[in-house]
Amino acid sequence: MIGISIATKWEYEATLEYFSIKDNERFGYPYGEYFLRTIEDAELIFYSTGIRKANGVGGNQYMISKFNLTKVIVAGTCAGIDDQFSNLDIFVPDKAVQYDCTVKEIEPFIKRSFIVDIDLSKYGNDFYTGTIGTADKAVVMWKDYLELKENNIIIADTEAGAIAYICKKNEVECIIIKGISDFPTEESDSDNFESNREQINVYIENTPKVMNKIFDGYLHRFI
Repeated sequence: MIGISIATKWEYEATLEYFSIKDNERFGYPYGEYFLRTIEDAELIFYSTGIRKANGVGGNQYMISKFNLTKVIVAGTCAGIDDQFSNLDIFVPDKAVQYDCTVKEIEPFIKRSFIVDIDLSKYGNDFYTGTIGTADKAVVMWKDYLELKENNIIIADTEAGAIAYICKKNEVECIIIKGISDFPTEESDSDNFESNREQINVYIENTPKVMNKIFDGYLHRFI
């Protein structure tokens, strides 16, 4: 069975709508809920985990153990960091890192032990790839955006790198499919809270578009 890991409520609601899931097809578990689908003879379990690394890791470890998953696909949104790309661009990263696991003042920004290399060779190369950075702190402030950009991170989120890490520990293949929902904006000329509110509104508006694009053009290829 293949797991489709989905973090936020907006991503999961868009998934429910895309697959026209009825209430009696939804089942609860400690981290959220899940439903089952068969696509191209592959048994899939779609599950919500909640946001941030602890929920992402806990939900995926639960699903790996309970359903003996052979692959996990992390599907969802991300913040854009490399400004040569645009909102709604979809990425399949070949490297996932956790960048909030060090003391930046005296240690490397990213430790080798928190880097997961993802082999995509059997899936071709006609898609955007690169490094996704994960931290519990979402990329909202401009200074955080600049720091990630300086360290060659292409996109960022709050769970994928940690899920890839736990999948590696379980010897389960992990594929990350993420679409840019928003870019951080410089807050120097506006109120910090207002700037963040505007970014959240863009995120909410773009989330269904990202999820639909993933399910329309990418899911079948990677299951």
